[in-house]
Amino acid sequence: MEPQTSGQIEIPASFPDPGAVTGKRVVLTGASRGLGVLLAHAFSQAGASVALVARTEKDLKAVAEAIPGPSLVLSGDVTDEEFNEAVADTTVAEWGGVDVWICNAGISPIVASPRETDAVVWRQVVDVNLTGAFLGARAAARVMGEGGRLIFTASVLGERPRKGLSAYSASKAGVVAMAKALALDLASAGISVNVVAPGWFDSPLANGWKSDPERSAAITAHTAQQRWGAPADLSGAYQFLASDAAAFVTGTVLSVDGGYLLV
Repeated sequence: MEPQTSGQIEIPASFPDPGAVTGKRVVLTGASRGLGVLLAHAFSQAGASVALVARTEKDLKAVAEAIPGPSLVLSGDVTDEEFNEAVADTTVAEWGGVDVWICNAGISPIVASPRETDAVVWRQVVDVNLTGAFLGARAAARVMGEGGRLIFTASVLGERPRKGLSAYSASKAGVVAMAKALALDLASAGISVNVVAPGWFDSPLANGWKSDPERSAAITAHTAQQRWGAPADLSGAYQFLASDAAAFVTGTVLSVDGGYLLV
């Protein structure tokens, strides 16, 4: 079928399918728990091969056994430069390349005031959430070719912090700024860089908030849709950014928050 014209815009013969990731070779950090497990299932069920990355090998093996498609289990510390490079090299050796790298690993160990936040804890949060993400992105950029996709997990708390989460909010705001800078750096290589910023999802990381009636009510009161996010609400954002339909999307933050930033 030949392209047709309508007015002044050319209509292509076909359109890319938003969210189509069949055959994509995906590296996913933070894959052993919470939203990482959700993304592992979503991409695998959609036909992608998924390299599962986290600290605990036992947990990763459980995820690998539960997902339907090809997987690799790569256990280690995302704050370790050599480990990130090894993840890239192993994935290339096993599958011939990397198409998508999702920097999803993150921690938020405490809710505390500035005076109660130990410097060691601050450094740990920033090291995992921000430095670890950078090291993963750097390793990915070395092995990715034209059409590569880097996707970071940030948070609406990077834009609209809550009391007691200064370290976490700072790290996630840093992820957004870093991703935008990397989008400029890597555009000439044909690699897009984007961010998904989840709102409040019913996940293990948010258990302390959701299980507290007062805190949970405060969250829903400041969310336009008046509810917590369900797991199925999130995966499509990552799959869209990983798909060919997002070829001209880079340096963008896609908030999946039910309108949390609006209220």
